[in-house]
Amino acid sequence: MRTLCASTLIGEFFVIGFAGLVAMQMTDLPAATVWTVSGVAMLLSLALCGMLTRPGGVQLGWVLQIALIASGFVVPTMFFLGVVFAALWWASVHFGRKIDEAKARWAAQAEASGEAA
Repeated sequence: MRTLCASTLIGEFFVIGFAGLVAMQMTDLPAATVWTVSGVAMLLSLALCGMLTRPGGVQLGWVLQIALIASGFVVPTMFFLGVVFAALWWASVHFGRKIDEAKARWAAQAEASGEAA
């Protein structure tokens, strides 16, 4: 799960940065405000890459997805991109857990067959 989720978060890091550039051009918000909000979101996406296996890491990832969708109120394209990344996040968590379960089963089978030999 960690690899898939981290890949999604790295993609979001770049999208948030580009959205910050667009927000500077499309809105009357001060550049400091745009980059403070964008910078915090970018740092959160990077920090979450290391926190995925800890309690609450996936839930914080959902908070980031909601914030990404909400950023559409500033940059309308982010409504679409936020939904796309929320779907990617769901898929990363869902299929990542299935992969982790399959790996655990394979490891248990390999250990059991190793003991029998």
